[in-house]
Amino acid sequence: MVKIILGGCSGKMGRAVTASAEENPKTEIVCGVDIFNNGSLKYPVHENFSQVTEEADVIVDFSNPSLLTDLLTYAKEKSLPCVLCATGYSEEQKAEILEASKVIPIFSSGNMSLGINLLIELAQKAAKVFGSSFDVEIIEKHHNQKIDAPSGTALMIADGVSKVMEQEPQYVYDRHSYRRKRSKNEIGIHAVRGGTIVGEHEIIFAGHDEVLTIKHEAHSKEVFAVGAVNAAAFICGKEPGMYDMGDMLAEE
Repeated sequence: MVKIILGGCSGKMGRAVTASAEENPKTEIVCGVDIFNNGSLKYPVHENFSQVTEEADVIVDFSNPSLLTDLLTYAKEKSLPCVLCATGYSEEQKAEILEASKVIPIFSSGNMSLGINLLIELAQKAAKVFGSSFDVEIIEKHHNQKIDAPSGTALMIADGVSKVMEQEPQYVYDRHSYRRKRSKNEIGIHAVRGGTIVGEHEIIFAGHDEVLTIKHEAHSKEVFAVGAVNAAAFICGKEPGMYDMGDMLAEE
């Protein structure tokens, strides 16, 4: 049985992970960490990690990036692996995660969906075939409550494509401030916020007289929750270092 501490347990994704862990006979959430607690969860909820007394095997976190230092301090003290699912980390926080991975295993992904990770692989293949002859644009859509933009997943897609491009690209987020033609080494990234859209990501390869579009739609948060629970089971027992969905899929 994999015993999980769930950061951000009272949020929408936290509740989805709770439901997924309950359905998985190999996982159990022993406590949560969240400043909000309406008393609806079956396990104890603490305001911060310093209050946690329960024994656990792994931390799964869907909380706010501002809580990262508290989480990593506790994880290193207890030698617990972490599954970091939050988005919007600063460059300083990314460096903090990388430093922590020297002493504990850390699974980090901007998106826990199997479909999104397949989309990235397909996009990399397309980028290799098309080279610089096709322009690359990424459009992401989310609900009107999402704070960060662009999404961590959109940046994941862009970073994945960048790795196989002939020249290091420039990410362009806001074209209205540019009075010039589009250059070949750009990747346009556009964010849409509205309604209750769970998550849509589309990458467009636009060439001369033809366009290839690869698109993924998430219809519920369950796909991300299942991925997070599976990642928790995967990361237990691993050596210190950084891990992602590609490592987990390669092992299956």
